[in-house]
Amino acid sequence: VDTSLSGMRVARELDRLITERGRPRMIVSDNGSEFTSNAILAWADQNRVEWHYIAPGKPMQNGFIEIFNGRLRDELLNETLFTSL
Repeated sequence: VDTSLSGMRVARELDRLITERGRPRMIVSDNGSEFTSNAILAWADQNRVEWHYIAPGKPMQNGFIEIFNGRLRDELLNETLFTSL
């Protein structure tokens, strides 16, 4: 299980997604190192994708995905917690 992603890995996955879903006009993300790396900056430029970074410490600027991530965590990931250990 990956606990972190490199910018190169994110770029590879974005290439795969483009072949399946098409090229987005814009991607919104936080300022995590995987999204601010030279690999991602080059990928966005080469693919003519505008990348918008939310302000540090302001997750509600991307509220829809923050809510989605929280629900996904609650519904799937937290189901495997072992609270009795």
